[in-house]
Amino acid sequence: MPADILRIHPDEPEPEKIDRVVATLNLGQVVALPTDTFYGLAVDPVNLRAVDRIYELKTRSRHKPLSLLLCETHQAYELAPTIDSAFDRLAERFWPGPLTIIVRAGAKLPLRVTANTGNVALRVPEAPIARAIVRQLGLPITATSANLAGMPECTYANCVRDQLGAELSMIVDGGPTARSTATTIVDLSGGGSAWNILREGAIPTHEIALTLQR
Repeated sequence: MPADILRIHPDEPEPEKIDRVVATLNLGQVVALPTDTFYGLAVDPVNLRAVDRIYELKTRSRHKPLSLLLCETHQAYELAPTIDSAFDRLAERFWPGPLTIIVRAGAKLPLRVTANTGNVALRVPEAPIARAIVRQLGLPITATSANLAGMPECTYANCVRDQLGAELSMIVDGGPTARSTATTIVDLSGGGSAWNILREGAIPTHEIALTLQR
C-alpha cells in the first residue's frame, strides 16, 4: 500500500496536520519529512521497534548511530548532560542550521539509538515542519536521510515516494528542501578541547574552527 502523502506548508505548518504526523509517530510508524538539507526518516527514538524499522528500510549498518532532530537547543542538555562550552559555542553560532554535533549520550537514550557507541548526533534544523513535529511530540525524532542505500538523497517528496513509498506510512510534502548539501558533522565526543570534522557539508571547516577558537 503506497504511503499517505500529506502536504504541509513549509513556513507555517498547519497544527492539525502536525497532529496527524505526531499520531502516526506515536503508533511506531516511519514518516518521511523535509529538513533544511534533505528529506529524512523520522521515528520516535525510544520506540525500539520503530528504530529497528529505520535500519531495515535503509539497510543501514547497526554500527552507525542515528542522528536526532531537536526543536530547541535546550533539549540537547537533557539528552547529553556532559556537553561543554565547545558545544555551547557551536550551537549558539549555527543552530538552527545544517550542523550536526556528536556528543556523549546520557542515560535517557536507548543504546540502540547510539548503535552501542554511547554517542549521539544532534541538530536543530532550520525547518519549521520538523521543529513543529518535535515540539508537539515532546521528543526528538530521528533524521537519517530518506533514501535507499546507494541511491541519491531526496530534496523533494516525489523522490522519497519513488524510492521508499511502498515501505512508509506517511510522506510529508513540504516542497523542495532549502539546500541540497548535507550537514557538516562535528565530533565533540572526546570531551575537553578535542574536536573533529567527520564530514564537511553546508558549513565550511574554517567557520567551525573560528568558532571553537574564540
